[in-house]
Amino acid sequence: MIQRLQAWIGSSSATTASSQLRTTRRAILPVIAATLIGFAMQTSPVSAEETTAQHRVLLHGKKGLVVVEPDGSTGWQMDWGGIHDLHLLPNGHILTRQGPATVVEIDPSTKEVVRSYDCGKEGGNEGKRIEIHAFEPLPNGNLMIAESGAQRLIEVNRDGDIVHKIALQVEHPHAHTDTRLVRRLKSGNYLVAHEADGKAREYNPDGDVVWEYEVPMFGKQEAGGHGPEAFGNRLFTALRMDNGNTLIASGNGHSVLEVTPDKKIVWEIHQNDLPGIRLAWVTTLQILENGNYVIGNCHAGPGQPILIELEPSTKQVVWQLDRFQDFGNNVSNSVVIDEAQLDWLD
Repeated sequence: MIQRLQAWIGSSSATTASSQLRTTRRAILPVIAATLIGFAMQTSPVSAEETTAQHRVLLHGKKGLVVVEPDGSTGWQMDWGGIHDLHLLPNGHILTRQGPATVVEIDPSTKEVVRSYDCGKEGGNEGKRIEIHAFEPLPNGNLMIAESGAQRLIEVNRDGDIVHKIALQVEHPHAHTDTRLVRRLKSGNYLVAHEADGKAREYNPDGDVVWEYEVPMFGKQEAGGHGPEAFGNRLFTALRMDNGNTLIASGNGHSVLEVTPDKKIVWEIHQNDLPGIRLAWVTTLQILENGNYVIGNCHAGPGQPILIELEPSTKQVVWQLDRFQDFGNNVSNSVVIDEAQLDWLD
C-alpha cells in the first residue's frame, strides 16, 4: 500500500542513476545511473590538469547505499539490499527499490522509508511474480514504474492510484529480464531497455512502438556469465541525447553505442578500447554538463574501475573510480551528485 504522504518529489529532468541528469564537475566547473574512510579515488593515467576534478557519487555496493566524497571518504552509508535503479530527488531524498517489487523514498537524514509502493501487492498483481528494475518521478508529481512480470509501465499518483498504463511488447517474457532502465522523454514517450529481447523500444503514451533498435552481436556468439567472459546484447540503459541520437549501454555486450534515428552507429567503444580498462557488464550512463559520459562497469572484477568518465570526442578516460575492495563486484547503479545541496551531508 502506498503511504499517503506528499507527492513523489521530483521530475524527469532531475532524476538520475543512469538518466541524462545534468551535472557539473566541481574543480573544472564545467550533474547521473556508495563505510569506508581513507581510500583515495583512483584516476586514469592522464595529465594532472585533466584529473584535478573528482566527483561526489551516490552508489549501491556490497555495504549498501553509500555516498563517496571527492576525496574518497564515505560521506554517508545505509545498509540496503540489491537495486537496479537509483535517483536523488530535488528534496535530497533517495528513490530506489526495496526487495524485488517495492519502490521507496528514503530520507537520508533519518534513514527511514517515508513513502513506498509495492507493485507485488497493488494494481492487480497479487499472486504474480513481479520485479521492478526501473522507475522515475514525473514532472506532474506522479511516479512511473516499469513492472517486469506484468509487462507494463504504470503511472501512480500521490494517492497510490494507477492513472495510466502502457502495455509493453516483450518477445521473451520473464519477470527478471523484461526491462532494465526506462526513461521518459521530453516528448512524453518512454524509452525502454528490454534486456532479454536485446532491444531498445520507444513507446508513445498509447503504447505504440514508434522506434526500435536491436543491439547487434557484432558477429560473435552468445556466452554465459556476468563478467568479462560473458557476451550478448542484454542492454541496461538507453538515453535519448540532445542531438536526437540514442546512447546505449549494452550490458553484457561490453560496449556503449551511439545510434541515429535511422539506426546507424556513429560512435562506439567496446570491451578493450580503453587502455588498461576492461569493460564487463556496462550498466548506467550519465551525460555530464561538460558533455562527458560516466559509464557504469559492473562485474568487471578486481583491478578494474566501477565507474569511468570518458571524453567522447577523444575517447580519453579523464576520471575513474576503482573501489572493488570497498564496494564489491556488483555496483550496478550510481549517480554523480557533485552540485547537489544536501543538508544531510554538508
